[in-house]
Amino acid sequence: MGATNPQSRISNPDQFGRVAVVMGGSSAEREVSLDSGRNVLAALKARGVDAHAIDGIPALLDALRAGHFARVFNILHGQHGGGEDGVLQGALESLKVPYTGSGVLGSALSMDKTRSKRVWQSLGLPTPKFAALPRGSDVHAAAKQIGFPLIVKPACEGSSVGVTRVFEEAQLDNAVELAAKYPGDLLMETLIEGDELTVGILGREVLPSIHIVPKGAFYDYNAKYVAEDTQYLCPGLQGDAENELRALALAAFDALGCAGWGRVDVMRDRQGRNWLLEVNTAPGMTSHSLVPKAARTAGIDYEALCWRVLETSFAHNGANESRIPYPESRDSAGGAA
Repeated sequence: MGATNPQSRISNPDQFGRVAVVMGGSSAEREVSLDSGRNVLAALKARGVDAHAIDGIPALLDALRAGHFARVFNILHGQHGGGEDGVLQGALESLKVPYTGSGVLGSALSMDKTRSKRVWQSLGLPTPKFAALPRGSDVHAAAKQIGFPLIVKPACEGSSVGVTRVFEEAQLDNAVELAAKYPGDLLMETLIEGDELTVGILGREVLPSIHIVPKGAFYDYNAKYVAEDTQYLCPGLQGDAENELRALALAAFDALGCAGWGRVDVMRDRQGRNWLLEVNTAPGMTSHSLVPKAARTAGIDYEALCWRVLETSFAHNGANESRIPYPESRDSAGGAA
């Protein structure tokens, strides 16, 4: 799927101008974002980019209105001050400041797992059976409709925040109580038992899949960011199965209007069928994160990956929206990624 490790489009770090790496913020994923942001900042600086850390959206907008930055590397995670839900993207569009990743529509739609699933469902793309749970819904009636085992989670959070696997009705109320601690509606969906896979997308290049093998029952927050015993098999599949998974991931990404870069999470059941879970439009870039692992398998080291992501601030290949075209290279020797 896509060319293997195509050459970077920007050759001189000066062409990026002064870059704000926005991280942290006020979402439930603040600490993960800070970790990601520190790594991205170091990688860009190592490549000669004039990059600087900014914590959160208010500080970023103040700095942009003062004219301090030419573009933004968005590594905020989550909603409500997390910068991954379309709010930041809209502000940056209004200020005419280029930024990495998906635009307003792709960001907002991907953050809302319920609406993502409705789009995929309308296009015939496979996603687990689900029920939207506005606050005050009869969750027990919904569970009867979905059937056990099932998953309960916030509809608009990432990093496995507030997610519970529910195998019997006696566990349901506690699962709902946990998910309800986070803003927004809840989502209930069929628990697909099988293999957990993820596929990174960089421009129009689909990276090798990763089969995630946690030591525990499933890939929860601890397995993602703390545990050192989670296994990552890359590529996760072989031959036609791998090609089919990567094609599905790109179709899911495009269906939500995403662009630039991202990650598509999938479950593969015991019968070998793939089920779409969600798209992340600003994936983690920590030492445990998945897109860097897949990029490394594709021959793209961490610094080159950050450079390539920063390039997405110039244009959205394959998306309906286009921002600023790539500049003509002024220095074919300097700063090549």
